[in-house]
Amino acid sequence: MQPSFFDLDDRHRKLNEHDPLVALRKLIEWEDFRSTLNKIPTLPRKSNAGRRPFDKVLMFKALVLQHLYNLSDDELEYQIRDRFSFCRFLSLNPEDRT
Repeated sequence: MQPSFFDLDDRHRKLNEHDPLVALRKLIEWEDFRSTLNKIPTLPRKSNAGRRPFDKVLMFKALVLQHLYNLSDDELEYQIRDRFSFCRFLSLNPEDRT
């Protein structure tokens, strides 16, 4: 049987009830950290070739996840790809690069 839209909606609702990251995402205004994060010096790009750097707020939120769940860099990358809750916390879509 193919799941309907309402099945997925119900699944997300039930996940939200027990996901501490939903509460954390609502509790903290993450964009307020942008001005402080922008003060961190970055190396100038030599050219426009190659990948663009990740958003600083996204990286900060990823570091929060890494600390909360005691993850290595490689494990954090894997968990972001694997966990819907991590993607949702980071405002990433499944097709976004991690």
